[in-house]
Amino acid sequence: MKTIDAAPILASLAQPTRLDLFRALVVAGPAGMPAGALADALGVAPTALSFHLKELRFAQLIDSEQQGRYIIYRARFDTMNALLSFLTENCCAGAAQHVDADACCPPVKKKQGSSSSKTHSAKGNQS
Repeated sequence: MKTIDAAPILASLAQPTRLDLFRALVVAGPAGMPAGALADALGVAPTALSFHLKELRFAQLIDSEQQGRYIIYRARFDTMNALLSFLTENCCAGAAQHVDADACCPPVKKKQGSSSSKTHSAKGNQS
């Protein structure tokens, strides 16, 4: 992936509702979720949901499939993994050559009592 490809993907995730939608679809896994269940789970109006899903599809972060009268949305893990690889490909590039990548770019530990949903609801759901 190149910067020109990563920038619009990151831009599409730089909106709280879209980020929440994408994360919900990642949690749902390959089974995905119908639009109505996404709207209910996130408390998003159907018209707003449709707009945000369109933006995520345009960024190639999600796919959809018609199943009977429902549209099932799924995260595109190939795009997500390519983006993560792009973001971390130069991790420790300025460090010594024999540095362990895990030591250089350790996983981030969550703070106790902190969650994005608490922060998000404290600010108000701005979609």
